[in-house]
Amino acid sequence: MIQKLKELAEKNGIYLNENQLKKFEKYLELLSKWNRVYNLTSIRKKEEIITKHFLDSLTLVKVFERTDISVEGKKIADLGSGGGFPGVPVKIYYGNKIDMYLIEAVQKKCIFLEMLRRELELDYKVLCDRAENINQKFDIVLSRATGDTFDVLKWGKDLLKEGGYLIIMKGKKVEEELKPYTLSMKFVGLPERKFVIIQKS
Repeated sequence: MIQKLKELAEKNGIYLNENQLKKFEKYLELLSKWNRVYNLTSIRKKEEIITKHFLDSLTLVKVFERTDISVEGKKIADLGSGGGFPGVPVKIYYGNKIDMYLIEAVQKKCIFLEMLRRELELDYKVLCDRAENINQKFDIVLSRATGDTFDVLKWGKDLLKEGGYLIIMKGKKVEEELKPYTLSMKFVGLPERKFVIIQKS
């Protein structure tokens, strides 16, 4: 089963060693087991967990490469970690090169993340609180399927160090989310221009 992750990752230029694959295999088993009781993710099938959670989280490796964001020695936060995505797969990949913090407000998910840390022998910290109550600052804040883009922007911005990066993982719907705030106008001699207008409340 985990061989599928290895193959798909390699097709995307992400290479996993045997130790990393073993951790992902154990992660898959623990997530499947705990999910039945704790409802950590709506995705139940193992094949889908591999693609929609593990592989999807690992795409950040290519994002860091493409944008020349150096992660080594950096303090990274996963905002709204849930079942550990994308923070745990990113930590499995980079290991001790990064300092990972998982921010999660739901107690049962925090318990799962703490158990997972011990079982996978990973050195990350679980901050069991709402983002707005966290007073630490991070070099990079990651967010995947956490909520409305503008809420995530606000929470994430407050968690960043000066010059830090906020990376929000979104699907095609991000354009839909921006629609209520977008004004399209045409001007003579120019292509159609779009303005995103947000009023600070």
